[in-house]
Amino acid sequence: MEGHEFLTREIIGYGAYICLTHSRAADLAALRAVPIPALAERLGLRNEFEPGETPPRDSVAFLRRRDAAPGDIADDGLREAEAVVHVASKTPGPLDAFCTEAARLLEPLARTRVLRGVARAKNFTGAAMHNFAYARAVVQQPGAVMPNAFLVPMSKSAAWWAKGWMERHTYFLPRYDDQGRMASEGHALAAAAGIPCLLRRTYRSAVEPAPEGDYDFVNYFECADADVATFHQVVSRLRDVGRNPEWRFVREGPTWQGRRVAGWSELFPPSG
Repeated sequence: MEGHEFLTREIIGYGAYICLTHSRAADLAALRAVPIPALAERLGLRNEFEPGETPPRDSVAFLRRRDAAPGDIADDGLREAEAVVHVASKTPGPLDAFCTEAARLLEPLARTRVLRGVARAKNFTGAAMHNFAYARAVVQQPGAVMPNAFLVPMSKSAAWWAKGWMERHTYFLPRYDDQGRMASEGHALAAAAGIPCLLRRTYRSAVEPAPEGDYDFVNYFECADADVATFHQVVSRLRDVGRNPEWRFVREGPTWQGRRVAGWSELFPPSG
């Protein structure tokens, strides 16, 4: 009754975050001169900094480091990254081409760590949950309006993946005791404060659980300056296993915070 054959496996998009740490011997002027913008233009990727009325599905974005905090999973490639480039596409070809060519161009100048995954059709969202969580969700705004970016990758434990999909589904909803009193909020209510102000995007591993060295989920958020506190509040509530028992099965990578910038040359500004 709980077989995975009932879950949709439809892939609706592909994405990657290329985390960059420049070589200490590298000339920053040479790094800024790498033709990443020309590569993005050749592949038809539109800049997310000005998403327009309809945010693009084939896109590129540039994120400059502000801070990072370690997680349960050590990942220096993300935690130490000075910049992150996001690339997304409807089909795998442009994504693969961008990642391959960018690695070739950057190899002498910077260390790269690529976090990639797929966007899947939703499995556990009925009409009411769609109206609660997704119909009210924030769409991508210009970088000047929502300049803050957060990467929060994570994996679930073996015990999580051993559960049937029906049991896993129950962790996203509130739980009640026999007297009808709420025992825990679950994921949906713990995260509810972020629905009207946090853009959220999740790439999943193409296989579950993810292979060693990859994450099951690469979560990304954007928000305005006024809503940074809400982001931290939501993350804190999700991590509270009394409110959200799901987090007993979560192991997080580093939380990386950046600032959206308009282009490649702004990722590595001249020192001083």
